[in-house]
Amino acid sequence: MDDSDPDGFGAGAERSSGDTRVVLALNAVLSTIFALTITWGLDFVGSLEFTLVNAATLAILLFAVSYAVAS
Repeated sequence: MDDSDPDGFGAGAERSSGDTRVVLALNAVLSTIFALTITWGLDFVGSLEFTLVNAATLAILLFAVSYAVAS
């Protein structure tokens, strides 16, 4: 393996802009799964009722915060 190759993985990753739709979709899916898990856990301990509105609200908040942090 030759580490002096300028056209290696690092150079390709630096030039790659990627597709923002993939990042947004992944953020939405992971935020939703995490929100469902947190809402279920809070319902399990009796702190919050597990409803679609509560889970969706938490998912939107998680999505917004992670988008703001990553941008």
